[in-house]
Amino acid sequence: MLKVYASNAVPSASADAVKADLAEITPANGYPAGGTDVQNGWTETTGTATLTGVDVVWTASGGSFGPLQYIPLYNDTQTSPADPLVLWWDYGSAVTVLDGETFTVDFGASILTLA
Repeated sequence: MLKVYASNAVPSASADAVKADLAEITPANGYPAGGTDVQNGWTETTGTATLTGVDVVWTASGGSFGPLQYIPLYNDTQTSPADPLVLWWDYGSAVTVLDGETFTVDFGASILTLA
């Protein structure tokens, strides 16, 4: 199972190999510990592989959560090494999701396409 979580720590391709290497924001007020399953699917057609997933929406309730700037994707199933990071997205600046607001991880047509 692939999951996304929120971080405000700057990721490093050389230093961050597993989820434990890249700090997660504090779970609170609608943001769940460990992030959220993206319910991914994998297809391959004529040499092009596509990884898909459902958009993830976190809604702040009873207070705010964050700040967050990075959304890492990790493999929550793999055990050795545990929870390897696959990739991450940079929101561009840190945001705090205020009570009643939502933060959406929108994958569009696919998470990743390899041709």
